[in-house]
Amino acid sequence: MSEITLQNQFDVLVVGAGAAGLYTALCLPQDLQVGLITKDTIALSASEWAQGGIAAAVSPEDSPQLHVEDTIVAGAGLCDRSVVEFLAQEAPQCIQSLVDLGVAFDRQGDALALTLEAAHSRHRVLHAADTTGSQVITTLSDQVLQRRNITVIQQALALDLWLHSDRRIRGISLFYQNELRWIQTSAVILATGGGGQVFAQTTNPAISTGDGVAIAWRAGAILRDLEFMQFHPTALSKQGADRFLISEAVRGEGAHLIDNQGQRFAFDYHPSGELAPRDIVSRAIFTHLQQTEKDPATANVWLDMRPIPPEKIRHRFPNIVKVCQRWGIDVFSEPIPVTPAAHYWMGGIKTDLMNRTNIPGLYAVGETASTGVHGANRLASNSLLECIVFGAQMSRLKLDKTTFTEAQLSVDIFEINSQEIEQEYQYLKELRSEIPLLVWLSAGICREQSTLNEAISNIESWHQEFTNLKLSKFLSSLHPPKSVCFQSSNAQQHLKLWTQVHNLLDIAYLILKSAAYRTESRGGHYRLDHPKSDPKWQVHTLVQNHHWSKEPVSND
Repeated sequence: MSEITLQNQFDVLVVGAGAAGLYTALCLPQDLQVGLITKDTIALSASEWAQGGIAAAVSPEDSPQLHVEDTIVAGAGLCDRSVVEFLAQEAPQCIQSLVDLGVAFDRQGDALALTLEAAHSRHRVLHAADTTGSQVITTLSDQVLQRRNITVIQQALALDLWLHSDRRIRGISLFYQNELRWIQTSAVILATGGGGQVFAQTTNPAISTGDGVAIAWRAGAILRDLEFMQFHPTALSKQGADRFLISEAVRGEGAHLIDNQGQRFAFDYHPSGELAPRDIVSRAIFTHLQQTEKDPATANVWLDMRPIPPEKIRHRFPNIVKVCQRWGIDVFSEPIPVTPAAHYWMGGIKTDLMNRTNIPGLYAVGETASTGVHGANRLASNSLLECIVFGAQMSRLKLDKTTFTEAQLSVDIFEINSQEIEQEYQYLKELRSEIPLLVWLSAGICREQSTLNEAISNIESWHQEFTNLKLSKFLSSLHPPKSVCFQSSNAQQHLKLWTQVHNLLDIAYLILKSAAYRTESRGGHYRLDHPKSDPKWQVHTLVQNHHWSKEPVSND
């Protein structure tokens, strides 16, 4: 897609082009002019990487109520029941809408094929081989590109929200084609996905740097449950390879987890073995490696697909077979080296059933939102479902269309070629790799107070250094509607790195502080110094600005 001439105003701006952003844009009333912003291309998102599928109670043996109960059990006491019920009841209808749009889910005869995943009591996971996310994203992208009311703005960085004096949304600052611009709008919908890149080991793509949560926090939005990161138990652990996710469905179909001695060790930690909830399986692997390996940080266990009939492997998991082959692993004759990796952020921007935040005109959908559905630990294949169910809610958006004031746009020039700026670029590159390592070591699968406190001090120190950079000072001095043209061949690269580091520093701070605040273990949050769940902590954690507080769980 070619670059566009960007207008200065839209009725609605959607930030993010994964399943949540694309489906939201399609569901918005078609009389609204929508700008869909993506910092890469329209095809690159974590949804694109989702293999397992999408959960919905569509078989005669299943029911939304059973789906609700499974979700609540996995959520370890922190799911808001009314929101989970809404998700499960809306699921079949949303699946039908995807089928109507052209998503080609696998079938058995005329019926939709369903598989079992961990902690589900029924076969309820729809899939398209092992590339469900890709199938959904391709279909939604095609639909979006056909809509005349949607303008796709690619290779664009949303930096910060622009608010009226009464704290309502006025627009956003956007870096596009070497220019920093202020775009006016009546509503901003953040659908930027998760923040897995704040951890050194993650299944998330490079773009998952927690942008939506960081942007919203800086504007005063209330965030919730940020300590809860789900670590997927089985990411490919091969030197030089990305942490490619080996879908939970592989274990659902009968694969075994084994250690170096070939023992199925998972049953030593939970009666359900490999099919226990993800947090338990990840901790089982972590603990087992701590006890059996000299260097547990670099060690791995093995996922053995050989108990699954070869023809079923070829039919259900062609992409996993292909990726493993690329790294010299033949799944038909040998097990796959795997290790846990940060996978899904249960916390996010606090929203209601209509995706509203505490900032009028600001909405959040998908992984960047905290709806109350996932609690302390997300049930497998509820994430794509959440994107679709809550994206559909935006069809009800009622906008007080703002009368936009024609801003006098003056343009400054910022020279980015100087030696000082080049030194800053090298510093940012170092910080970009240091932050995830620090967070992985201090707030990974197992956490404790002393390590968290040390990491918080480190992040605060880095944040101070970052604030003092020449580019940081210049960008913080800008006030709307003044736009800036960056004169250099590498401005896009430089601003992209600066934005990544800015957002990663903020979400590292937020995760570390939230993990230190919750002095118990629950779901995706495990404290070595507080290894038990505490009934007093059966509450959500809220943060606004730098203030942490508790909120009761809604069991309506």
